[in-house]
Amino acid sequence: MKKILIVDDEPDILEILEYNLIKEGYLVQKASNGKEAIAIFNTFLPDIILLDVMMPELDGIETCRKIKESNIGNPYIVFLTARYEEFTEVAAWEAGGDDYIIKPIKPRALISRLNSVFKQKNTSETTSSNNNEISILDLKIDRSNYMINKGEESFSLPKKEFEILYLLAENPNKILNRDEILNTIWEEDTYVLSRTVDVHIRKIREKLGEGYIKTVKGVGYMFVK
Repeated sequence: MKKILIVDDEPDILEILEYNLIKEGYLVQKASNGKEAIAIFNTFLPDIILLDVMMPELDGIETCRKIKESNIGNPYIVFLTARYEEFTEVAAWEAGGDDYIIKPIKPRALISRLNSVFKQKNTSETTSSNNNEISILDLKIDRSNYMINKGEESFSLPKKEFEILYLLAENPNKILNRDEILNTIWEEDTYVLSRTVDVHIRKIREKLGEGYIKTVKGVGYMFVK
């Protein structure tokens, strides 16, 4: 079954989301703070985590960071927050978040988005043998499992970071501006800042190393072949 962990310190939100997700056929677990979420995550191993930003014990940003650093599974993390500040959104992406939704939450719209995530995942798995790997320079970029092979080293990337890298590698030596990247990687109904692309590119470079992705000042980014 598709497994979702909901993490929020507001009981009403937990109850509403749990009801709608169970009705949709998801297997659901709940947590009211970050520490509880990490404990449940380690045994439940959810496919998706819906994660509030402001919580007692351990906030959502730090919870996301700890989950990503554990290298256990590769959950798709969706931040749920009532905070509109740019620095909060940037912190969410830097921690490894995959999506960012402003409260109040519309359950049907959220479920539609989550169904889309699973559909993309299933499509990726069923087409994994169909030209789903890019070999470029010393890299092998495998879309079936979000893995990067660089020489003898192998590592995974969060979904959005991986998709940006894959998009750039599919179009080597072509400059893609921020709007092109945003419109390709994020869904139409998702509002994200253009700076979000910069954050993801920086995190890709931290893991991949310099020399692969070039910044074209005032224009965008290019994978250099």
